[in-house]
Amino acid sequence: MCGIIGIIGKDHVANHLVDGLKRLEYRGYDSAGIATIQNGAIGRRRAEGKLANLDARLCDEALLGTTGIGHTRWATHGVPNEVNAHPHSTDRVALVHNGIIENFMELRAELVELGHVLASDTDTEVLVHLIDRYLQDGLSPRDATSAALKRLEGAFALGIIFAGETKLMIGARRGSPLAIGIGDGEMFLGSDAIALAPLTKTIIYLDDGDWAVLTDADYIIYDETDQEVAREVRQTALTGAAIGKGGYRHFMLKEIYEQPQVIGDTLHSYVNPVTRAVSLPELGFDPAAVTRLSLIACGTSYYACLTAKYWFETIARIPVDVDIASEFRYREAPLPVGGATLVISQSGETIDTLAALRYARSQDQKILSIVNVPESAIARESDAVLQTYAGPEIGVASTKAFTTQLTVLACLAIAMAHARGTIDDPERGRLVGALTEVPARAAEILNHDEHLAQIAHDIAEARDVLYMGRGTSYPLALEGALKLKEISYIHAEGYAAGEMKHGPIALIDETVPVVVVAPTDNLIDKTVSNVQEVMARGGRVIFLSDVEGVSRLCGAAEATVTLPSVDPFVAPLLYAIPVQLLAYHIAVIKGTDVDQPRNLAKSVTVE
Repeated sequence: MCGIIGIIGKDHVANHLVDGLKRLEYRGYDSAGIATIQNGAIGRRRAEGKLANLDARLCDEALLGTTGIGHTRWATHGVPNEVNAHPHSTDRVALVHNGIIENFMELRAELVELGHVLASDTDTEVLVHLIDRYLQDGLSPRDATSAALKRLEGAFALGIIFAGETKLMIGARRGSPLAIGIGDGEMFLGSDAIALAPLTKTIIYLDDGDWAVLTDADYIIYDETDQEVAREVRQTALTGAAIGKGGYRHFMLKEIYEQPQVIGDTLHSYVNPVTRAVSLPELGFDPAAVTRLSLIACGTSYYACLTAKYWFETIARIPVDVDIASEFRYREAPLPVGGATLVISQSGETIDTLAALRYARSQDQKILSIVNVPESAIARESDAVLQTYAGPEIGVASTKAFTTQLTVLACLAIAMAHARGTIDDPERGRLVGALTEVPARAAEILNHDEHLAQIAHDIAEARDVLYMGRGTSYPLALEGALKLKEISYIHAEGYAAGEMKHGPIALIDETVPVVVVAPTDNLIDKTVSNVQEVMARGGRVIFLSDVEGVSRLCGAAEATVTLPSVDPFVAPLLYAIPVQLLAYHIAVIKGTDVDQPRNLAKSVTVE
């Protein structure tokens, strides 16, 4: 969700704050703003819309000061305009906030009765006035913040500065991520390490409930009981270069093209190509004894779970439940003795997934997580962590994070199947061998980019698009529809191909493109039969398959993309790429904002 940065610097910090917000804009871009301590007073600049609008305002109205905070917003409470933009401030205090204050209406009523006048519709401004009230009562910035934090219900990450305090900043987190960066005579706050990458490599991730008092020379971290605590100091490998576009038109395209490399990097961490064995860390449970797996995630990561369900049940013979995280904990599902829960999140901070993890923990489940950020909250609360090595993913629509999640899940399925004795050494070797070929086959698929761009022109004007697949291709149909919706704003739906005749086929006419994901596998004949049913009703079929699969349609499809022939086990990793490219080119044709689609944010840290 929203992005936060704070700097106690040696020089004027306004430009550094804006640069940090540029690295965080993927988290939200409804509005942006910064505040600094300028001549002892709070100076503030805000702008509706994207960061470029704030940049333009700062060119006209410069802001000085060596201590400041910045924010890029994804709106929760209050429409996206300048009045509701962060930072929010009084004459005494300014702050930025990521999260939701659930009891803000109660606090707002209390403050209004005390004479406070609030200008915005946000929950955040209530907190500003609450801290201000305690300052008026004579409390110090530290004590005023401590008192205010104890009044809050909900999730938050905060960066706070105070009038007259040129070398003081307070940060706090509950539910939403926040990191401290340590410099040479400088201190930093950020929603994640990406924001701080060019400024420092020395990072401290606050634990849930922590808050910290920062000066230019030191920091003190407190837990939720106000006791001083020590947290691990880490060195991040992130650099500013890692989050550049690298000559590509969009981050999304760059990240699609990075997939052969990052899939290879991820495989290298888990697979021995010589012995064809899978090496995993200690999982915290015995794969041979686990009675049931619960797979939980949101968005694209949820579709990775759906794909993995086929793998775990087919080759490892483990019963699997797959749940959307935002629904899971509210079902109060009874989880079995001896069960394990696998949660998946690119950021490792997705609030719904974190809450689901905690529910599973309360049910005595062993917790395994797959994340791209090993220092994240989900990772820290798991019994074991399997990292994806996707690197920073800036485009809001997930691409390389998805395929590296599938890579890790495939490795895990093989390892668990072997441990359970459901596959022998030769079969494990065959499956691992198929996995090791994926980076090269992925590079081959990227050669179809131009052809997919041509097909995109025939789809871009459609009002509705359907996606079909069977088996492990069904989740890819769902993911393809999601990608198209996210970045082109075309209505799209994914269906299990065999279910088309049970209702959705009523939507088919000559105006509806139907994208079919159909690698040659044990279901190819049934998929082709379903496709023929669609074509008989005038549907415009775009058929993604290999040479054998394409030959079965005898040229009847409106368009075909002939992909490399691969083992069906690894097909989802590879067929994800043309689905991504097709959505990308359609969005470019329509002129939408590919990297920052409307109403979305990369990391969803509010419920």
